[in-house]
Amino acid sequence: MAQGSIAYQFKTADIITKLIAINVIVFLVVTIVAALFQIDAFSLIAWFVLPESIGSFITQPWSLITYNFIHLGFLHILFNMLWLYFFGRYITNLFSAKRFLTIYLLGGIVGGLLFMISYNVFPAFASANGVLYGASAAVMALMGFSATYTPNAPIRIFTINLKLWHIAVFFVLWDLISLSSLNNAGGILAHLGGALFGYIYARQLLKGKDIGSWFEKLMDSLANLFKPREKKPFKKVHRNRATQSSSKRSMNKETKSDHQKKVDLILDKIGKSGYESLTKEEKDFLFKAGKED
Repeated sequence: MAQGSIAYQFKTADIITKLIAINVIVFLVVTIVAALFQIDAFSLIAWFVLPESIGSFITQPWSLITYNFIHLGFLHILFNMLWLYFFGRYITNLFSAKRFLTIYLLGGIVGGLLFMISYNVFPAFASANGVLYGASAAVMALMGFSATYTPNAPIRIFTINLKLWHIAVFFVLWDLISLSSLNNAGGILAHLGGALFGYIYARQLLKGKDIGSWFEKLMDSLANLFKPREKKPFKKVHRNRATQSSSKRSMNKETKSDHQKKVDLILDKIGKSGYESLTKEEKDFLFKAGKED
């Protein structure tokens, strides 16, 4: 495989670039095919968008995931991908790619579930029909997580100096005000569901509880199903358990305990004073610890 090939570039890209590439490719394929064959673009994605009807959802349960990768408007995908890149960088600088993907996918799932529940519970949607598509709920989860975990992280927009929590509050308030119009109320509730999930995830993580660990394990299990099994040559090893001294095992446990204590202290400092209050050594240490998760 030539290193300059598109396949190689995709394989070696980081998780944020891969997600953006998938979204853009799906958007281009749907747009181009619809234009060339003169057909309605929506007919191409009907089985991949999330329906409001539970009965319809049962026939296409995969849509709870696939709707996050469907966009029909240029501005829609443009702003979603810009925010995906922006907030994604904050998270991947602190944590592993696996945790970032967990926040993204679970945020989209929670937003999608809130969308369906709203259409089937609230009287305001009794006579409405709709479908959900786009990465907005997943992106809002990234925003909610970032703004909660490092609320005072600085951000500069043109000549204005802001903090992450300012951005999050602005978009949440904008969505709440927009709820008065039922044109996209279901989609807005999905946005809020994603943001709420990101907030809860970050708050729990600051307390030392990872509510997304089960999903990471699920992703690992699914990935292992598609990994080819490598045959390893049989190797007989004679081990003398007596040579493993109890003092060595005790030292390893103490080292791990000290490592976790240092992580907890840094997380407490972030919760009280914000991410920017960390020293360079603390940021480097937290970054390395996140990659080991």
